[in-house]
This record gives sequence, C-alpha cells and structure tokens, in this order.
Amino acid sequence: MTTLTQPLQDHHKHCDELFAVAEERAHAEDWPGCAEAFAAFGGELEAHFGAEEQVLFTALEAATGTAAGPTQVMRSEHAQMRELLKQMAAALQQRDRQAFAGTAETLLILMEQHNMKEEHILYPICNNSLDSSLDMTQALCARA
Repeated sequence: MTTLTQPLQDHHKHCDELFAVAEERAHAEDWPGCAEAFAAFGGELEAHFGAEEQVLFTALEAATGTAAGPTQVMRSEHAQMRELLKQMAAALQQRDRQAFAGTAETLLILMEQHNMKEEHILYPICNNSLDSSLDMTQALCARA
C-alpha cells in the first residue's frame, strides 16, 4: 500500500542521487558539469521543500492546530540547508573544490539526519493524521 508520504520518501532518494552527481563532478573539477548537476539538485530540493512547507506541513498544522513541534523543526532545518546551498553555489562560482566539498559534507550530514526524522517521525504522523487524498506527487510536480 502506498502511503500519503511515499512520493516524498522516493523524492529523498532522487535528490540524494542528484547531489552525488554534483559532488562527483566537483571532485573531478568538471565545473560546467557540476553547475548543471548542482542546478538540478537545487531545483529538486527546493521543489521538495516547497511541497512539504506549502502542502504537507500546512495540512498537518491545520489538522493539529499548531505550527509548533515537528513542522517548526523541519522548517528550521530547511532554512539551514538553503543557507548551505548558497555557500555551495558561491564555492562553485569560485571553482573552489575544497570549499564545495566541505560544505557538501555538512549538507549531506544535515540531509541524512533531516530525512531520518521525516521518514521515521513526521511522515508516520502525517500518514496517520491526514486525508490520504492529499496528492504529494502533484505537489512535487507543481513546484519542479
């Protein structure tokens, strides 16, 4: 049975794959390839954040009557990741492999921890609390 949040879990994997390509290209100092891969990753990550923040989190907050708690933590982590993306973009523009790789490592750790919290805490809450007719696939596509 597909759950409400399964498209988001699948999208985590897709974003991880795009991120790995950008890292590989930066490591090889293939800056045009890195820029292309990084743009694809950043676009998909922002689409993911948008689907969560504007659709899923909003629905959960309406259902629970609060914007505090898990959704507040996830929004804060999204902001941290957006800041790291800006730092990576600056390193890419400067063609600074070391700065790109260092920031990428920090982002990877944050993404892994964040995704675990979503997949093991937040998403199960959403799956149990929200109407399964909420279409997260459509929400992702609308923001891509």
